[in-house]
Amino acid sequence: MSAVIIVLIILVVLVFIALIKTIQVIPQASAAIVERFGRYTRTLNAGLNIVVPFIDSIRNRIDLREQVVPFPPQPVITQDNLVVNIDTVIYYQVTDARAATYEVASYIQAIEQLTVTTLRNIIGGMDLERTLTSREEINAALRGVLDEATGKWGIRVNRVELKAIEPPTSIQDSMEKQMRAERDKRAAILTAEGTRQSAILTAEGEKQSAILRAEGESKAAALRAEGEAQAVRTVFEAIHAGDPDQKLLSYQYLQMLPKIAEGDANKLWIVPSEIGDALKGLSGAFGNKEGSVPGFNTKIPAPERRDEPSVD
Repeated sequence: MSAVIIVLIILVVLVFIALIKTIQVIPQASAAIVERFGRYTRTLNAGLNIVVPFIDSIRNRIDLREQVVPFPPQPVITQDNLVVNIDTVIYYQVTDARAATYEVASYIQAIEQLTVTTLRNIIGGMDLERTLTSREEINAALRGVLDEATGKWGIRVNRVELKAIEPPTSIQDSMEKQMRAERDKRAAILTAEGTRQSAILTAEGEKQSAILRAEGESKAAALRAEGEAQAVRTVFEAIHAGDPDQKLLSYQYLQMLPKIAEGDANKLWIVPSEIGDALKGLSGAFGNKEGSVPGFNTKIPAPERRDEPSVD
């Protein structure tokens, strides 16, 4: 009985192992390569799959999702014989699990070595300045070469990015000095432009202010002249409306003489020739034919008319 039980237990274990080997569950976005007696039979896709136990075997399980692989810095010589270290990142995806298994021994290592050689070929035709400023051009050229070469391996290269381009230390110091000089130059240019613009704006402001001031003074002078002219016209019309005689005009003329002589700076008084006519008119008004003015004992002779006034 014990021998029978042992045989039954062995049969149960074998059946259980056979069931495990028969049923294969493949995760989503994955694939498995099945070989029968060492020969490729088929590719298992995601889901539940049945294989023949002890005859079919799983050779390789491959992730079909997009993969990101960073490569260590690689020394590359530029066209002007300078060594730069370039870090690269490859974004790839397996599109054919069978080709990725049988067409290349290790597609990761193959992509890395192909990336290095392609970089050396591309950077070897560029100088340092162009290398530092042509990342997009280098990425596009590198991606084109890798995508063409890895197509037969069942690999699609989606993107290639350069993480860093590190020139030698001496070149970095020289570049920093050059960049500092360029920044100082741009700062000086911007300062000069600002000063120039400020001077232009100040001059424009002064010009506009002078123009507005001159226009204001011109309008003010015109208004004053117009007001004075209006006043003269009003006085003239009032005088003509009042119809004054010569006696009134002479009296008013004599009343204005003290106002003319007012002021400490008036050291010299020039008597106009018209004063004689005024005195005569005033004298005639009071009936004095001798030219005397009432209230005065002396006679005021009429001054002589001269071309130039005399100064006592």
